[in-house]
Amino acid sequence: MASVGLLYVGAVLFVNALLLLDRVDSKAAAILNLFVGALQVVLPTLLILQAGGDIKAISAAAGIYLFGFTYLYVGIGLLAGLDTTGVGWFSLFVSIAAIVFALISFFELRDYPFGVIWLMWSFLWFLFFVTLGLKREEFTRYTGWVTLVQAWVTAVVPAFLILTGLYEPSAAWAIGLAVFAVVVFALLWVVAGPARTRSRPTAPTESPTGR
Repeated sequence: MASVGLLYVGAVLFVNALLLLDRVDSKAAAILNLFVGALQVVLPTLLILQAGGDIKAISAAAGIYLFGFTYLYVGIGLLAGLDTTGVGWFSLFVSIAAIVFALISFFELRDYPFGVIWLMWSFLWFLFFVTLGLKREEFTRYTGWVTLVQAWVTAVVPAFLILTGLYEPSAAWAIGLAVFAVVVFALLWVVAGPARTRSRPTAPTESPTGR
């Protein structure tokens, strides 16, 4: 059941990445955020009700709420035209909590790839905090590209691997994923980071955001 929710997390991250990269209208993106946010609240509730007191199962389901509330917060904020600082600071909370869930994956669940994935999510939500909470707009393009990569690497691909029975919680997969993340995010920093964003020329008739 959780793998189904993970697949749609990939979908909403994909759309939100395009929103950050100015390829999708904010109100259009809001609808999917509301759908996936609701899904990510209903699914963990069902998982907890079915857990029968199993602490590991409850722990695994509890982390899903962090993302469900994020997407609901984003969707409502986009439709209502709310200031982004609230969701930005909530993202900092999610980023910190994700580190704890990473440690649980590593040392309690022995699910090493998802330990790395939780760390990747922690990094991404920290970028959301910087971009939306601190309003550092020069990070927007980099955050958009990191979101686009993570949509596939941390959500869509793992979801399909789990659904097809091909997922393996091995240390080798975790190491490969960690190396991939460090290399790709470093390269994205070079080509789309704040320094690169500041150096991009802006047409005289446009605002710095292109709107």
